[in-house]
Amino acid sequence: MKPDIIPLIAGAIVLAASLISLRTGLSVAIIEIVLGAIAGNLGFKPEEWMTYLAGFGGIILTYLAGAEVDTRILKQKFKISMLIGGFSFLMPFIMVFVISYFLIGWEFNASLIAGIALSTTSLAVVYSVLVETGLTNTKLGKIIMASTFITDMGTALALSVIFIKPTLYTLLFFGISILVIFVIDRFSLLLLRSPKISNKVIEPEIKIIFLVLLLFIYFAHLGESHAVLPAFILGLIMSKHFKEHRKTKLLRNKLRTVSYSLITPFFFIVGGLKVSAPLIWSAIGLFVLLFFLKMVAKFVGVFFLAQKYIPQGKMYTTLLMSTGLTFGTISALFGLNAGYISEVQYSVLVGVIVASAIVPTFVAQKWYKPKHNEDIF
Repeated sequence: MKPDIIPLIAGAIVLAASLISLRTGLSVAIIEIVLGAIAGNLGFKPEEWMTYLAGFGGIILTYLAGAEVDTRILKQKFKISMLIGGFSFLMPFIMVFVISYFLIGWEFNASLIAGIALSTTSLAVVYSVLVETGLTNTKLGKIIMASTFITDMGTALALSVIFIKPTLYTLLFFGISILVIFVIDRFSLLLLRSPKISNKVIEPEIKIIFLVLLLFIYFAHLGESHAVLPAFILGLIMSKHFKEHRKTKLLRNKLRTVSYSLITPFFFIVGGLKVSAPLIWSAIGLFVLLFFLKMVAKFVGVFFLAQKYIPQGKMYTTLLMSTGLTFGTISALFGLNAGYISEVQYSVLVGVIVASAIVPTFVAQKWYKPKHNEDIF
């Protein structure tokens, strides 16, 4: 396929996904993943610029998700978020590892990779769905996002503690991240409310945020880590500014518009492009088993706690917490590059991860979406 036609096809997929979403009422993230998977199996391959843009889109979504978290609610409902998010990570991690190692017969490290990859909840998918359904400003939506963050932090810590060997660059990444977050927290409000910067057609505020996120990505790559943690924390710190001041609220809305129009769609499309139907079909029984196992493990880990603390939103919470994409794909790719899993195992894991981004989200939106955008407690 000629390189100059690839951006045209990608643009058509982005527009088509939006139109189908408007027509069907389904999350545009689901449509983008499905169209990406179809295109990938018809021979469309992502170029390097698409892969990088997709990674950047995932970091932007993580930042925006952090910016939507109400720190006051997070403190009030910290126990709920910790319990739901913690067990949402632990149950799939343990169950998938045990079944992969003792029943399926995978090697020890491959089983660990499978457990880590399928323990995730996609912060990007959850955030996108909550934004589209208008639930980001409800207590339910904020608790789901906070719980998702706890789950993904468990995944990130497991991958780091078990496999990644820290270097001086890793320490540099953490040091730079802490310094940047401290500076932004100290001076961002003065900067963003400055009449010389805010409300200008060239949007310097958005460019500042993009530059900071790109800085995180650069030093994360140097340190063989990932920029999702500092991006989320930065959004979390700035969330209070977005909620308290009109100008910064407008900035958040502008950032959403810019990101959702072009950048973040590539995150979901490229995720779909990584699904190889022939490789999955060659191990279809394993695919079905692992998908079923992840759904059961997430149900066991989330449903009963959600039933206790948010009974009217228990199924909606359980289904959204069952999604996966960003960290799961990162974990599977790490396992492939390190030689812990084969290409078939990688395709099966990524297929399960992408399916878990589509199926639970579809069911949640179709049959369990709250009828009114109100707090469900």
